[in-house]
Amino acid sequence: MIYLKEFKFLDAKRENDLFEMETRKIYNSYYPVGILSFKDLERVKFSNITIFCGGNGCGKSTVLNIIAEKLNAMRKSRIDKGDFFNLYVRYCDYDMFNEPYEIKVITSDDVFDYMLDVRSINMHVNRRKDSLSREYIENKYSHKNSSISQYNELKDSYEAKTKSMSHYVRQRLVNNNIIEHSNGESALEFWEKEIDENSIYILDEPENSLSAENQLKLRQFIEDSARFYNCQFIISTHSPFLLSLTDALIYDLDSVPVVTKKWTELNSIQTYKKFFDEHSNEFEK
Repeated sequence: MIYLKEFKFLDAKRENDLFEMETRKIYNSYYPVGILSFKDLERVKFSNITIFCGGNGCGKSTVLNIIAEKLNAMRKSRIDKGDFFNLYVRYCDYDMFNEPYEIKVITSDDVFDYMLDVRSINMHVNRRKDSLSREYIENKYSHKNSSISQYNELKDSYEAKTKSMSHYVRQRLVNNNIIEHSNGESALEFWEKEIDENSIYILDEPENSLSAENQLKLRQFIEDSARFYNCQFIISTHSPFLLSLTDALIYDLDSVPVVTKKWTELNSIQTYKKFFDEHSNEFEK
């Protein structure tokens, strides 16, 4: 589903007019003046999956920040790019086909924060697990007198004597399911919780923290969300797995002017291909 049809940035002339109009004011930064106009990036048309790629400093995060701010997208943490950035965004424009359920920005930092939260829970579970293991051994080999006042202790002792340690411990762990998740699984779980139907999602390098196998799973998840759940994705990425998303419209920000390319035409992908070609004989051994 396509909700956002087109976005219009400021060209060099409009940037200059805005700059001259504001010369009497003092700004700490004139970001993002000159970044996109230098690449003649004035209009972007969107598909259901649109990708911005390029090397560090090419401006892909700037593109996402401007679009997200203009669309008033939800963020877990707000960004402050300065007063001139806000002024620049005010003069940008866009065309929307339909109204999405929500518009949300998800960054790699959001994934890291989630994984740190899970890790914190896991550490608590591990400490609780050690404590319960000691409790199990103590109850299993202790001899306690029967007494109504000692009912809970007797119950624990009986369960320790009639159950295995793993059964005893697991029954008492509140979050034992979380402990079994790897970092990659936790990251994928994060994406599944964040994505809803009929919405626009602006993803900033979502492949960070994911293994190659889990990047492929995320690729499939994005394709399924776009196809079956009417979501539109706007993505910045270096990942060859995500760049190969089916029918994705890819803007190469390393080109001046910016042009759309097939994923196999991108310099980064050609670098990967050359590397593996040079080592192809090692795969045959």
